[in-house]
Amino acid sequence: MFTDLISSYPLIFYGAIAFLSFLMVLVSIPSIIFTSLKYDLFDKNDLHRKNHKLNISRLGGVSIVASFIVCILLFSAMINFKEANFLTVSCLILSALGLKDDVYGTNTRTKFILQLLVAAILVFFGGFRLSSLYGVFHIGDMDLLWGGLFSIILIIFLNNAFNLIDGIDGLAAGIGILASICFGVALAISDHIPYAFIAFALAGAIAGFLKYNWYPAKIFMGDTGALIIGLTTAALAIKFIEINKFTGDNNPTFYSAPAIAVSILIVPIFDSLRVFTIRILRGKSPFSGDRDHIHHRLERLGLKPNQIVWITIILNVFIITLTVLLQHFGNFLLIVLLILTCVIYNSFITWRLRKLES
Repeated sequence: MFTDLISSYPLIFYGAIAFLSFLMVLVSIPSIIFTSLKYDLFDKNDLHRKNHKLNISRLGGVSIVASFIVCILLFSAMINFKEANFLTVSCLILSALGLKDDVYGTNTRTKFILQLLVAAILVFFGGFRLSSLYGVFHIGDMDLLWGGLFSIILIIFLNNAFNLIDGIDGLAAGIGILASICFGVALAISDHIPYAFIAFALAGAIAGFLKYNWYPAKIFMGDTGALIIGLTTAALAIKFIEINKFTGDNNPTFYSAPAIAVSILIVPIFDSLRVFTIRILRGKSPFSGDRDHIHHRLERLGLKPNQIVWITIILNVFIITLTVLLQHFGNFLLIVLLILTCVIYNSFITWRLRKLES
């Protein structure tokens, strides 16, 4: 019954699950802020990298995760969508890691081991695995082992990439909403309703949180929220690419799906690759903290956090639109154009900083 209703009126159900997720976060955040203040639930170990010196709760991600999981369980029970169970388990494990890190801190080894475990669950049990790179780097089809290993690396990378851009009010949340909506719309157009529901549930949860995280922020999402957004968007990206794979019995809705997925996630991808490269060239650990992210550089130009968020989102939307319009150009050429666009943007920021400092 529910399956027939959802198939007949998908837009109503998309809106309903996004609204439910949004509402649950909206009403729960004030309680989380109150509890954090009452019991002093703050991690003070990394204030040297933060803009805010006052105690602001970093437990907003708890509300995002709780709302997101409840909505997924509700929907998956309605249509017996078993793959959602593996995503739910992965989110629960990762949110426990994030929660401990947000309150007490966690060492890098523990973070990596648990992220590896979560990625392996998604890839080998949940079926969130890339089977081909579609000619990118001249790599085509991959077997279970190599495709699985690459997918695990990709999931772990995006986990940390969203964590890295969570450096100013509203940025990670804004990009998370944009990515979730884009994947939701793309998967809905491709007629893959279950995965579209997951995307819209996440978008609604982050939107409810953003009301309190917009500049000046009253709460942060912390590792709990950033890791879950990274994990889920990575899973959605993999499914989007696989759904639009060219095979003899599949007529894809989108061409160059890998390039489109990269364009949707270009902000965390490019920023992470940039800072990792710079740190390695300077002889530092790629995971060492600093204030050299693109959003930090824009702050040094005198821009406020809300201005930086809007500029970043507008640029991201432009890149996504351009990639979709040029999707027949092929993955390799499009990804080169994406990287070139980001390099030009970063070079412009560098030029402006040097001019300002001279």
